Amino acid sequence: MASSNWAGNYQYVAVRTHYPQSLAELNAIVASASAVHVLGSRHSFNDIADTEGDLVSLRDLPADIRIDSARRTVSLGGGVTYGQLAPVLTAAGWALHNLASLPHISVAGAVATGTHGSGSANASLASAVSAIDIVTGTGELVSLTRESPDFLGAVVGLGAVGAVVRLELDIEPSYDVSQTVFEHLPFDELTDNVEAIFASAYSVSVFTDWVGDTARQVWVKSTGAAVPTMFSATPAAREMHPLPAESAQSCTPQLGKSGAWSDRLPHFRMEFTPSNGAEVQSEYLIGREHAADAIEVLRALAPTISPLLFVSEIRTVAASDLWLDPAYGRDSVAFHYTWRPDQPAVEKVLPLIEAELAVFAPRPHWGKLFTLSARDLAERYEKLADFRDLARRMDPRGVFTNGYLRRTVAAS
Repeated sequence: MASSNWAGNYQYVAVRTHYPQSLAELNAIVASASAVHVLGSRHSFNDIADTEGDLVSLRDLPADIRIDSARRTVSLGGGVTYGQLAPVLTAAGWALHNLASLPHISVAGAVATGTHGSGSANASLASAVSAIDIVTGTGELVSLTRESPDFLGAVVGLGAVGAVVRLELDIEPSYDVSQTVFEHLPFDELTDNVEAIFASAYSVSVFTDWVGDTARQVWVKSTGAAVPTMFSATPAAREMHPLPAESAQSCTPQLGKSGAWSDRLPHFRMEFTPSNGAEVQSEYLIGREHAADAIEVLRALAPTISPLLFVSEIRTVAASDLWLDPAYGRDSVAFHYTWRPDQPAVEKVLPLIEAELAVFAPRPHWGKLFTLSARDLAERYEKLADFRDLARRMDPRGVFTNGYLRRTVAAS
């Protein structure tokens, strides 16, 4: 069975793990289980994908990637990763609107947790979903499209609505991206020009440890000409890793060299493991209009949080209408933390970060560490009650409910 997640910070408590090779086999597993949950690429840092019963990995289901050029969509099996999908699209002259920093993650898992890339005009990865097939708690196969009443609630489904066995995504003609890294951007320039900086290219990420007067790096991914300057920041003279002492070998090409979207939008190459996994992660999204104020709030916490931190990343995400997307209804700025592998110490710091950001109503990434309760989250997701009702309708036996959902969504 799957003993731990990718980072090794979480040990699954499930009794066993199944690897069905067909939809019929999956239906039989769900029908006979008293408790079951789907396991993606194991890149979550909490118990969202665990269960007291049986885990199901969809990695052995047929990938069955089908491109419909006329409709500008691609459909794929529930176990496919972005690293498997992107080369197929690129070879056929197509692309997705965005990718996360890691191509190793499963499409269905990223969609279910509201995972995102970067870019002020780019909504989350889930926003590309145009149709979704789900095996519900009754064993029924339900197909939803954007015209279906339950679609907006089911896409970012946290595993609560059933097993996602197939997705259809919007695609667009393939495009090239160039990537340039700048070093030592003064925080004053960042906060004074935050909208302009994040809107300066297709995708922009700011990396920092919050110490001192400058942000460590700015990664700028452009679909047109490479951005030549970034205020008083210095263009990097060599390819960089977000952790300057680490080799850039695992990172995607930089120095303004143009290449396929799939080789530049992620931070890390598919053929490398980006780190040894000895880390834990957290992330909070707030309304983008509060970005400068939140940066100052978080800088004030540097003496407390920096000793536990590998690196923090600041990105922007466009709003979506998906109920449990952390960017639901508001253009957002995301503050991501890659922590050293000291989870007890991190869990003591998270309530402090959440309290300091509370005035901005932060929403956590569902698959990373946070301490906010279902009551806290109900105040920040106006459709949370509707989502609970949807989950009960699609899973009346409650077989997909787990401890995580009872704690964060209060699903029964």
